[in-house]
Amino acid sequence: MDFRIATRADVPAVLELLADDAISRERGYGTVPAKIDDAIWAAFEAIDADPRNELIVAVEDGVVAGTCQLTYIPGLSRGGALRMLVEAVRIRSDRRGRGLGAAMMRWTIERARERGCRMVQLTTDKRRTDAHRFYERLGFTASHEGMKLPL
Repeated sequence: MDFRIATRADVPAVLELLADDAISRERGYGTVPAKIDDAIWAAFEAIDADPRNELIVAVEDGVVAGTCQLTYIPGLSRGGALRMLVEAVRIRSDRRGRGLGAAMMRWTIERARERGCRMVQLTTDKRRTDAHRFYERLGFTASHEGMKLPL
């Protein structure tokens, strides 16, 4: 499997991955429109132009099989430590259970080290109990309670 920064051509496949999820469908984001709207393209362009953001794709046998977004956050806490935030982790449903997610997360952790991060953090929906066990097997601990406020 190869991991790389996504290109504009990868966006439709990434959107398919993000939609291929029961919780995404429940939130109203479970379909990919025939025409990708300007807001999605603007978001991709902003991510692509920002050196503190990376949209990653995992490619297996020429197919985009996984994705995640990495954001590098500088901060004064923890002695000025840089941290990586991992968001929107997805593996194609027909390729789950084969170690692709673990390989992608190990790659992201190594990417964090390469960029000088001293911590990798993520949030996961409380209903994703399988994901919680997955992240714990990788060494993550549920040390904080996350909160969100939709605007």
